[in-house]
Amino acid sequence: MSESVFPGLSLGVQELRASEIRELLKLIARPEIISFAGGIPDPAIFPLEAIGASYQRVLADPAQAKEAFQYSISEGYVPLREWIAGYLKTHGIETGIERILITSGAQQAIDFLGRALINPGDSVVVTSPSYLGAIQVFNTYQPKFLSVPMDNEGVLLDQLEAAFKQKPKFFYLTPDFCNPAGITTSLARREAILELAHQYGVAILEDSPYEELRYENQRIPSFAALEQRYLAGPDSDGRRLVVYIGSLSKVLTPALRIGWINADPSLINKLVLLKQASDLHCSTINQMVACDIAKASHAGQVQKLRKAYKERRDVMLEALERCLPKEVSFTRPDGGMFIWLEFPEGIDGAELLAEAVKDTHVAFVPGSAFYATDAKRNTARLSFSLGEPARIREGIERLAALLQNKLRSNRAA
Repeated sequence: MSESVFPGLSLGVQELRASEIRELLKLIARPEIISFAGGIPDPAIFPLEAIGASYQRVLADPAQAKEAFQYSISEGYVPLREWIAGYLKTHGIETGIERILITSGAQQAIDFLGRALINPGDSVVVTSPSYLGAIQVFNTYQPKFLSVPMDNEGVLLDQLEAAFKQKPKFFYLTPDFCNPAGITTSLARREAILELAHQYGVAILEDSPYEELRYENQRIPSFAALEQRYLAGPDSDGRRLVVYIGSLSKVLTPALRIGWINADPSLINKLVLLKQASDLHCSTINQMVACDIAKASHAGQVQKLRKAYKERRDVMLEALERCLPKEVSFTRPDGGMFIWLEFPEGIDGAELLAEAVKDTHVAFVPGSAFYATDAKRNTARLSFSLGEPARIREGIERLAALLQNKLRSNRAA
């Protein structure tokens, strides 16, 4: 008997499928599983004491408490937007609160931008591979995806220009330690991409949740910062095409659900109307607490995360280098949470996952989930943000042994 479908579902919703990653997160609760699946922060590093104290301060002040539990403006809590503006300024982005909208995490920011910019049939450009959550969101608005492959410096410029010639609505990318591949777009590549965007009039949606999680080498200016320099130059066309998406989820805690969009006011004004029509505003008390914690603890929290995650990244890279068959390649990210594996042809990531969970109690995400078009099935994403170093080492050793056996079997066949 076929599954019934509720009458009247939109075409975009009918095409929705469960996220492989959300399903895999269920495995983390099983104590025997060593999971490299969920790209999520380590709760052991959350600033829980500071968060608890901040909530208590708000509740102890009658005036603040009344404000915290009342309806608020859709743009977001003003002191929080002022802090974000100051934070962005330290990274070369001159902005003001009129350019900032607070969203329920960066995921809602991506959704609002898809809703604001995509008509059915419009072309949008994404990296290949790309963030699964963005692909899912954009899919609901029924675009035509133009996928551009990457090398170790970012997207390939000749193929990006070919995509831009098709007049897409925007180019979405995560330039720093991208999810899933861990690749960082180089400065030279960023400057060339920005020039192409202005040449063809294509907006850049710059998703930057991992920007602070850099473990080595110098920070690379964001597209938003580079565009400010471009607009001040003699060849400027005066158009602001970069939309910067930020988040506090990876640094403070996901549960506060604080993300933001920094963009030209003409776009922000329309996005505010979408916010009003969607959920009115983000939780006021959570915005107040996030602002309080960000002012007091953001820099210190970043340093804690860098120290912990760098050690885990280094352990995973060492184990991969030591244990993986030479036929398997992997990325070596400067930061973030992810390492990308590519297997020889004939090894399917989804099939390997099933064997890994059953035979070795190791979980990861099959790479095919991260492609909007032309999925490469011989790929996988590993996350190193959760788990102690010894556990990471053991999991990689188990996975490598399974891969060695599969390759031997394939050669024998």
